[in-house]
Amino acid sequence: MTSVHVVVATVGKAHGLRGEVALILRTDQPAERLAAGTAFSVDADGAPDTLTVASTRTQQGRWYARFAEVTGRTEAEALRGVDLELELDREEEAQEDPDAWYPSELTGLTVRHVDGRDLGVVVDLEHYPAQDMLIVRAPGRGRVMLPFVAELVPEVDVEAGIVLADPPGGLFEDLPEDDDETSEGAGPSEDTQSPEDTQCPESTESPESTGV
Repeated sequence: MTSVHVVVATVGKAHGLRGEVALILRTDQPAERLAAGTAFSVDADGAPDTLTVASTRTQQGRWYARFAEVTGRTEAEALRGVDLELELDREEEAQEDPDAWYPSELTGLTVRHVDGRDLGVVVDLEHYPAQDMLIVRAPGRGRVMLPFVAELVPEVDVEAGIVLADPPGGLFEDLPEDDDETSEGAGPSEDTQSPEDTQCPESTESPESTGV
């Protein structure tokens, strides 16, 4: 079996006194991935090795979960920032969605302009209501959010380590200089653009549904 490790959600703030937590979704299939009984692997100090979904609910578009291993607010607060990870069968997932891509497969690939210029390196894939975004670290320029749609990302070649991109003019050129090249693990910088800042034609369809 060829497996792929996928982060389905990140634990947010504790909610209430009985161990419920808010979730920051990293998937476009929350109902399936967060079904009751699903066991997530956890690699974090002070957290259980496994978190098993006891129940979930939604409120005003946000997801909340309770886990069998967490019964109180103190335990829930200790989970903040923990990633909920699943190990999936890549071949089985590909049969269901042959165009699916996962963050772990894209992270580290070089983003190359269709004119041959290297623009940066993929550091993450994030989900937003309108479309998925590739988070690209552009040397000396900070982080850029590139819509993961066919018109702007016509090809992904994992074996060659290349994401071919045809970004709109100014997306990579107009960012302020950023001398800190060592902060990739510290989360998005102030230079990161929001999805609203990046214009993409409404008629454009995604080349790959990440299916996480």
